[in-house]
Amino acid sequence: MELWRITREAHAALDGEGARLHGARWTPRGTPAVYAASHLSLAALEYLVHIDAEEAPDDLVALSISLPDDVTELVRAPASLPADWRQTPSPPQCQAIGGEWARRGKELLLRVPSVLVPEESNVLVNPMHPDAVRVRIIGSRYFSYDVRLLS
Repeated sequence: MELWRITREAHAALDGEGARLHGARWTPRGTPAVYAASHLSLAALEYLVHIDAEEAPDDLVALSISLPDDVTELVRAPASLPADWRQTPSPPQCQAIGGEWARRGKELLLRVPSVLVPEESNVLVNPMHPDAVRVRIIGSRYFSYDVRLLS
């Protein structure tokens, strides 16, 4: 299985520190998680909505992440989520879903629909799960946005 992540070069580790320090849609502050996407294009779109066009970082990297196909995952389909799961800011129930997944520690991955493209998936990796050692960055390249996306 291959996942993708866009991040600043200094944060290219798969330790989940950003989510732990700040929280995010699917995880409360204090819960480490690595946010990734099923496709590079989705990873780029997900990162883009969180930056100001005038301040787009010039040190972004695209990470190709490899996982064995037999890793465990919890899949949450849109129909299983709260009715307002796509709202911004996200409702607390979304963080509760990810917090419970991480606390339980049963599955390495949490697969959730993207708010931006619900037919595609964002995938969270629990860096505290025993199988996290099987998650590897297999490729990395500098990444930049086309200026037409930033205007």
